[in-house]
Amino acid sequence: MECQEKIHVPVFTDINKDSFLQDIYPQRKPAVLKGVNLGPCLKKWTVEYLRQKGSDKEVKIHVSTVPQMDFLRKNFAYKTLPFSEFVKRASERKHSDFFLCEDESYYLRSLGEDVRKEPADLSRQFPDLAEDFHIPQFFTPEQFFSSVFRISSCGLQLWTHYDVMDNLLAQVTGTKRVVLYSPQDALHLYLSGDKSEVLDIDSPDLEQFPEFVKAKRYECVLEPGDLLFIPALWFHNTLAQQFGVGVNVFWRHLPADSYDKKDPYGNKDPVAASRALQALERALKALDELPADYVDFYGRRMIQRIQKRTFVGAQVADSILHSGPLTKPG
Repeated sequence: MECQEKIHVPVFTDINKDSFLQDIYPQRKPAVLKGVNLGPCLKKWTVEYLRQKGSDKEVKIHVSTVPQMDFLRKNFAYKTLPFSEFVKRASERKHSDFFLCEDESYYLRSLGEDVRKEPADLSRQFPDLAEDFHIPQFFTPEQFFSSVFRISSCGLQLWTHYDVMDNLLAQVTGTKRVVLYSPQDALHLYLSGDKSEVLDIDSPDLEQFPEFVKAKRYECVLEPGDLLFIPALWFHNTLAQQFGVGVNVFWRHLPADSYDKKDPYGNKDPVAASRALQALERALKALDELPADYVDFYGRRMIQRIQKRTFVGAQVADSILHSGPLTKPG
């Protein structure tokens, strides 16, 4: 099997706001930041402490019989548990109490009070625990969008996807492998919306996904206290090597009116991008009024015009243009 080019995410130490904004942020590439003060959470957030401070607050979680969760095919169930019971189960390998099976996997992505309107905010959903976590001050308070609690069972792997806002992933306890792909490799990732259809990135089905090997694989392992800067539009896939607790902090780096105001998760495409994609769908439907050879010809002209406006390499465009009849995306 062919192998993807593998690149280690660079590691930086002794980073403050100035060095982050001057040396790292403008590069628009992932970076591991070590030595940033995250507060007493690094010592305090044991299983027992989390259960005590999180109390019996009800949380909505993902539960799966397999550790490789697939959002496109929904191979998991949504369940609700008291936070203290969820932490207990997520930290176990085998469960005496369970929903689906005794070795089921658990995942929490915290939500706002009104899940359809409010972004997650650690200080509102878990105020006692929020006191232990210091949000890195790498952006202005007005840019803050959300702080998301993430807790997962050992071995849990999440699907590859992108977000439309810059974010920092703080690993507080446990270790986590993160694999990332550049936005410029989007054509190799077999996208369905904001997610890749390639579920198994370590042993992909290359008959079904032959282009996947062309995507450059950026990789790092986060240890307790590490921060990972994930620029907007960078695809990422996480694998919990141990029971782990983390916090994602998202902020708006584009003007506020660029974002969908009805997006509490921060993963809807910017308003202008949504309009462009909708216009593309209308254009493709308009071509359906023509015979097949005209659809193919004018579809290729559209590809050429798009290629001239993007960073896509000429070789990628050529491969599309010479790959046979053009077909509409599903």
